[in-house]
Amino acid sequence: MGTNGSGKSTLLRLIAGRLTPTTGHITTSGDVDYLPQSLTLGVNATVSDLLGITDHLVALHAIEGGEAILVAIADLRLRRAPITLLDEPTNNLDRNARARIADMVRSWPGTLVVVSHDTAILELMHDTAELHAGHLTVFGGAYSAWRAHREQEQGAAVQAARSAKQVVKVERRQRIEAHTKLDHRSRTAQNSNENKRGSKILMNQRASDAEVSAGKLRTELDDKLQLAQKASDTADARVRDDAHIHVDLPDPHVPGSCRIAEIHGRNRTFVVQGPERIAIIGANGVGKTTLLEALVRSHAEPIDAAPIGAAQAGAASAQLLIDREGYLPQRVDGLDDAATVLGTVRDAAPTLSAGAVRSQLARFLFRGAAVERLVGTLSGGERFRVALARLLLADPPHQLLVLDEPTNNLDLQSVDQLVDALRSYSGSLIVVSHDDTFLSRLDLTTTFELDGTGALFETASA
Repeated sequence: MGTNGSGKSTLLRLIAGRLTPTTGHITTSGDVDYLPQSLTLGVNATVSDLLGITDHLVALHAIEGGEAILVAIADLRLRRAPITLLDEPTNNLDRNARARIADMVRSWPGTLVVVSHDTAILELMHDTAELHAGHLTVFGGAYSAWRAHREQEQGAAVQAARSAKQVVKVERRQRIEAHTKLDHRSRTAQNSNENKRGSKILMNQRASDAEVSAGKLRTELDDKLQLAQKASDTADARVRDDAHIHVDLPDPHVPGSCRIAEIHGRNRTFVVQGPERIAIIGANGVGKTTLLEALVRSHAEPIDAAPIGAAQAGAASAQLLIDREGYLPQRVDGLDDAATVLGTVRDAAPTLSAGAVRSQLARFLFRGAAVERLVGTLSGGERFRVALARLLLADPPHQLLVLDEPTNNLDLQSVDQLVDALRSYSGSLIVVSHDDTFLSRLDLTTTFELDGTGALFETASA
């Protein structure tokens, strides 16, 4: 595991022999099978194609999407290679497909190495390896145990850094006090010698001895301060820079009596009212994204227009009852690459001053000159934070946020940042996700499951 861009996929490709290391070497104890993160399949690809037995069997059905991933993983499992590498095997899959992959992982023959941001899969691992700042560390335990260990370790590192800084302050203060005393003593001795009679040679020798003694003391004090500063720098290096988003968002003023939206299923109509937090789950292909897109488009349509009729025809539909909604689609590709971070967010909050937006962007981890960077130069995680800041800092603030699979392709740190931000939001929320761990952290009011017929069913939990 590790943040996006840390080199996890590159490491797997090196182990699999797809890349050659520029320095060092990699040794494996047997053949290595490999499932890349992006499985390229034609829409007419067959089971026999994936299994490599097309010459012997004629597949009856073409497969694609989640089923293709499942078949590819099943093929790797049947081969029983000594080592198998899976790169983000659950990305974009629904919860049923994820559960089937988890079942295969539990009984996997041989050594299995998985790169994933799916905490449910990470919990099935015997060991957790993290790639951070170019270094790979291995912990003997599953993800939750590793995280608890890291938090304990970081707590100790933070305390050690504070203590080391305090030592630096003490040494610096003692150095200043000692230098002040030595300077005062030197001036006093010089004045005394000038007012006394005696051997000039003897007085000069005493002055020289005092100067040498003072010089040694100053050197000792400087050395102690340098050692303390070095120890402080070493302690600081142990403290991780896994920054969290802490932002005070404007109040969108969503009273409990405010009717936000109507969601029409084939079997029922649900009214989102007040600052409710709603999750919509369901298998891939049942129409969840279509439902969200219909919802965010509907504010331009009459309230009593077609949605109910569409639901009666068998498709779920929705209607906004407000006009201040914000939408974060699955792909964050609606940003202007030629615009700056500051300009992108100010476009959504034109009444705010540049200084106010800069101050808020610092809470989203864009500090100083970083706000002037072009969007096109940002990493995937940084682009996501810009899109999130644009959404949450809009002026006037959105009364409803609509999020479609927001954790797809996000690393665990970015997911934490998203949860931090959403916890600061006091408006209404509708989110589609297959990530049960993420949903469990949002303090949801209700979870609905959408089936292939367009029917909505309330579930006890995500």
